[in-house]
Amino acid sequence: MKEAEIKEIVKKTYGEIAESSSECCQSCGCGCSSSLESAINVGYSEEDLKGVPEDAVLGLGCGNPVALAGLKEGETVLDLGSGGGIDVFIAANKVGAGGRVIGVDMTEAMIHRARETASKHGYGNVEFRLGEIESLPVEDGSVDAVVSNCVINLSTDKEKVFREAYRVLKPGGRILISDIVTEGELPQIVRRNLRAWAGCLAGALQKTQYLDAIRKAGFNDVKVVGETAQNVEVTKKLKLKVSSVQVEAHKS
Repeated sequence: MKEAEIKEIVKKTYGEIAESSSECCQSCGCGCSSSLESAINVGYSEEDLKGVPEDAVLGLGCGNPVALAGLKEGETVLDLGSGGGIDVFIAANKVGAGGRVIGVDMTEAMIHRARETASKHGYGNVEFRLGEIESLPVEDGSVDAVVSNCVINLSTDKEKVFREAYRVLKPGGRILISDIVTEGELPQIVRRNLRAWAGCLAGALQKTQYLDAIRKAGFNDVKVVGETAQNVEVTKKLKLKVSSVQVEAHKS
């Protein structure tokens, strides 16, 4: 399966979500409960959600990485695969007017939606940039913290994503990730399924491989700081343990 095909189905799927007013989707972290319910189920607090525009809450995540980032006023934060902007706006509230939050997403419709939301609600300390997380439109050593919520598993080159995150971080910076990993190898029939890619399953690595990819990029103190596991039926004859993990790592 070609990388271009995977990117196209991911863009199409999330573009349709961005342009839809429906709260029911078939993608990462999203079932048929409301977006607010989905967000609470994966770890957002009611206080977090009250402090951000409702249009930014699409129920697509698998965790709450900003809650683990220990953000301080005045810091610069980057969100990989920012979608509707929920994590960007939560981070913006934490870093304050003297801070800055950048969201990067490859889906034009998501960027358009997030920019409109930011403008409508007067967020002057956020910026949304169109781009791919494998080639970030961000300067070297310019970011204090990188966050990402159930997006890196959609990439066909995760090591490149982590190298890019390492590049843009300042010395001493950190990365906080919520993502989907597996405890066993996915069968090729799943790996070749485009809908399974868009649904955050086909691109998932085994947990040990995922953590090794972060280390290979140069990060240290790589650790899982939270994990929720479930058994998923990937074929009629195969069930696989899949986990939503929260990972922290640091740049020397």
